[in-house]
Amino acid sequence: MIWVPIAVAVTGLAALVYAAVQHELRQSANDPQVQLAEDTAARLDAGATPSAVLPAERVEMSSSLAPYVMVFDANGEQIASSAVLQGTAPPFPASVFEAVRSGGQDAITWQPQLGVRSAAVVQHWRGGFVVAGRSLRLVEERENDVLLLSAFMWVLTLGATAIASTAVALVAASRSGEIDLRAMSIARRGPALRG
Repeated sequence: MIWVPIAVAVTGLAALVYAAVQHELRQSANDPQVQLAEDTAARLDAGATPSAVLPAERVEMSSSLAPYVMVFDANGEQIASSAVLQGTAPPFPASVFEAVRSGGQDAITWQPQLGVRSAAVVQHWRGGFVVAGRSLRLVEERENDVLLLSAFMWVLTLGATAIASTAVALVAASRSGEIDLRAMSIARRGPALRG
């Protein structure tokens, strides 16, 4: 019974550590896109054309880890993009624009196709919206590594605390006279042979 509250505490701690690290990994995945979206919106507000603010190369979202930029007008229509999905323009959910229509930005996880997930930041500019994104593949691989490590350490800690709790219980019981260690030893050998 000593071990049960320890096991509960260890389980809670392992879950808390995993959740904190996973949250930090996912949030930090947005950082480059925040800068890219803000810089792109500033250039557009300064008079740059949508095609002029795009990265030089097209980014195939299903395979590339490179960041991409998409520019939309005030109606949510795409007017320029460096992102392609299987060779065509990926459909971006226009409902996301409502959150930033009055200004500001929003960060989302966008999955235009099964197995293709991006950390995307939506930024308002005076003529519409900018979306800057990047694949989450590496971040999700790291999240899986953290999950495996957390699970391993959880099992290892549960086992160690179970052994320690059992040892403490046996020592405490033997000192209080509840367990006769000599009787346990005889019982293990089995009944004596009679001649």
